[in-house]
Amino acid sequence: MRLQHRLPDPGELWRPSRALIAVPLGLIGLIVTVDLLTAPNIHLGPLLVVAPTITAVFAGPRLTALIGALAVAAQIVIGLFHGGLWTSNHQAQIIALVVITLFVVAFRSVHERHRMELSQARWVADVAQKVLLRPLPARLGPLRIASVYVAAEAGAQIGGDLYAAVRTPRGARVMIGDVRGKGLMAVGDAALLLGAYRAAAHRDPPLPRLVAHLQNAVYSESEGTDESEGSEEPGRPTGDTSAGERFVTAAVLDVPDDEQVLRIINCGHPPPILLRDGEPTELTVRDPALPLGVGGSVTEDDYEAETFPYRDGDLLLLYTDGVVETRDADGVFYPLADRLRAWRETDPQRLVQRLHGDLVVHAGGSLGDDVALVAIARHPAGTTGRDVSSPPSPPPGARTPPSARRRGGPPSQGS
Repeated sequence: MRLQHRLPDPGELWRPSRALIAVPLGLIGLIVTVDLLTAPNIHLGPLLVVAPTITAVFAGPRLTALIGALAVAAQIVIGLFHGGLWTSNHQAQIIALVVITLFVVAFRSVHERHRMELSQARWVADVAQKVLLRPLPARLGPLRIASVYVAAEAGAQIGGDLYAAVRTPRGARVMIGDVRGKGLMAVGDAALLLGAYRAAAHRDPPLPRLVAHLQNAVYSESEGTDESEGSEEPGRPTGDTSAGERFVTAAVLDVPDDEQVLRIINCGHPPPILLRDGEPTELTVRDPALPLGVGGSVTEDDYEAETFPYRDGDLLLLYTDGVVETRDADGVFYPLADRLRAWRETDPQRLVQRLHGDLVVHAGGSLGDDVALVAIARHPAGTTGRDVSSPPSPPPGARTPPSARRRGGPPSQGS
């Protein structure tokens, strides 16, 4: 994967149009014209300060300084026309205009520097997202995959939700997860889990062994953080118990090529939804495990995968709790199952795009939590997997909240 290494120029983010530049120029011309046509005892020259001030709103320091210089020149012209350039009144007006212009240019320069720092931070965040949360492949054997990720933090590109998919010799491995909390700590935990998953999943270990590896990786990291944060070394915070409460809900799936089934180990995550003939069914496991990072070190004997039918033509939806916990203005939860039943979507890309858009509308324009969506369609071998059905009708106004299904039971401790 090639990344763009050139930092964006803040001037490239938004360049002022000619119409905007014409505004301060027109004001200078208007003020000068009216001042010259009025009586000498009426002074409109001080109004010229609006020209550089307005310019600073949409242009950089150079253009602001240029407009300020034109305003000063216009003030000099007014003084010469009225024959009082060397009077204390006109000199005070010119000096005041020069000083104000210099202040405006200086503040604009500071703003420009801050905007450059912000653009650099956003560029770094975009690169980090591409490295940490890599785009899922569109095809994995007989599977077609589409995904959407939206961070709740304003201006953020990454958060605590995560997903990953890898190809194995026998099929595909898919994971979706949700790190407790937000901010940099959540991003760090997501990076840890994704790294552990990518290092082990492609080797195709049994699913219980893979999940045990993920549990031990997250638990070991949280234990190490607890010890360091509880130390008495200078500069280290003490008494912080948040690290001990760090965990990740996750669902890890194994989809073999030669069997029309899928196997799931669910670690406290919302159950995947299987769409068959437009009817949604939650794939709720009988014995869910604790979230990753909770319960201590384990072995593969502490986990058992459950098998569900997954046939050609089925559509599987994985999601994080930011979906079902989204509320509207009246506090009503998002009715995910009702929407899926009404839409009867069969194309994964259309499903995640439509679901994302409907979530934003339901939330009133902005989401309060990170949201990750992964839709996976299974198609017979040798087919293109293209869906040529017509677009579905708009969703109804169903508002019944889905039942919460966040359960967890402690796995037995292994040696």
